[in-house]
Amino acid sequence: MPRHLAALSAMALSIAVPQIWATTYTREEAVNIALEKSSDVKTAEEEVISANSQVDAGYGNALPSIDLDATVTRIFGLDDVKKKTPMLDAFGQIQDNNPDDPPPSNYDYAVAGGVDGIINGLAKQGYRWQSSVGLTATQILYAQGKVGTGIEIAKAYKHVKEVNLENTKANVRYDVENAFDQLIFLDSSIVILYQSKDMLQENLNFVEQGLKSGMMTELDLIRIQLKMDQLTSQINSTEKKRVLARNALLNTMGLEWDSEVKFQGDLRDPLQGYTYPDTTMANVKKRRKELVMLEASEEMLQKNVSIEEGGYKPTLVLVGGLKYSNNKNHFYQWDAPDWDENISKYIALNLKLNLFNGMKTKEAVVQAKSDLRSTQIKKETAERGFRMQIESCANTLEDANSQLEIAKRQIDLAQKNYDLTNDSYKLGRETQLNLLTAENDLRTAKIGYMQAIVNWNQAYNALLQATGEY
Repeated sequence: MPRHLAALSAMALSIAVPQIWATTYTREEAVNIALEKSSDVKTAEEEVISANSQVDAGYGNALPSIDLDATVTRIFGLDDVKKKTPMLDAFGQIQDNNPDDPPPSNYDYAVAGGVDGIINGLAKQGYRWQSSVGLTATQILYAQGKVGTGIEIAKAYKHVKEVNLENTKANVRYDVENAFDQLIFLDSSIVILYQSKDMLQENLNFVEQGLKSGMMTELDLIRIQLKMDQLTSQINSTEKKRVLARNALLNTMGLEWDSEVKFQGDLRDPLQGYTYPDTTMANVKKRRKELVMLEASEEMLQKNVSIEEGGYKPTLVLVGGLKYSNNKNHFYQWDAPDWDENISKYIALNLKLNLFNGMKTKEAVVQAKSDLRSTQIKKETAERGFRMQIESCANTLEDANSQLEIAKRQIDLAQKNYDLTNDSYKLGRETQLNLLTAENDLRTAKIGYMQAIVNWNQAYNALLQATGEY
């Protein structure tokens, strides 16, 4: 390789060493920071946390549910309820009015007391304040596999989110590295432009000396001054683009804008002979995370169909509870719990089978099957799309290789043309216009070579991503 091309390659493959007092990030540091601070990664991580929670909640459905229920009711329009003994009072009044009659028997008093108890029990329902506290335990015994299937769906959903996190990290890495490559290109382009400015300044000095000796004209001076102004403007424009590119890279990394930050890193050298990515579709299908997520979603939706079809099957639930009731005329009155009178205990076995719910179960099954089929179609479409994407990226990489060879030849020819034209110009055998054209062609060829290297790197990255190797 010619010396001038080797020097340009070295410059193209790395960013100049930054000032020692500036904050500096290497490529790998930039990627690691982005993986830690990127909002996309953080969102994907929260989704994984949520998915883990759903798995735990699924296991919780297999455990009994214990509920505490407390109720205080105020009923208006009722008077105080008092404990009365109307039957016993009636017996006493009859005895007082008819002292000659035989007294009521013990049986009569027992019946009267029982009737009084019933009357008082019914009267309690008319208390203005009615309170109750209860504990209910519910255990699902049979639900046509809904609980177990729900856990499996939650696990499949968790797997989807875990793969999505990996895919998000890969995409963030891809974005950071592409932004990093673009920054290298702009930094190196500025170096080339300043080198070109030095060459133009040398020519300007030569013209100024020639003008003093009468060998050059004022028109020669004006031409080169115009070129210098144009080059200065191009340098200023490129530096502004570099500022925006640096800001875009910081934003992708999840960092605030910092005008002092510097980046240092290398581009892949196409001449090093990097391994061509594996484009075998059987292997691509295993590596592409999007396809893995669709397969997991398909599995999840198949199980969801089973859950919806469970709506046709019975549900068996065991229920047990304790309930304490307290009814009084005033809210501050409260009886100590009495297991015989105030606390009720119960256990129940509930069998539920839906006979008709307005076709809801039928339509839910139809919708679940439709969602499953939609995901299967997406998977089939994705597989075809991956094949097309790989072919497109492979063609782009092939074109990048061809353009790189062309760029090498162009920079070599442009360098020779400039050297010969410059030597001839100093001897008065070439025009200044041809020299300025040769200088511009050399600058364009150098920047074109830089762009060709960046394009090759981006094409290689794109093919790695398309084959799932990124």
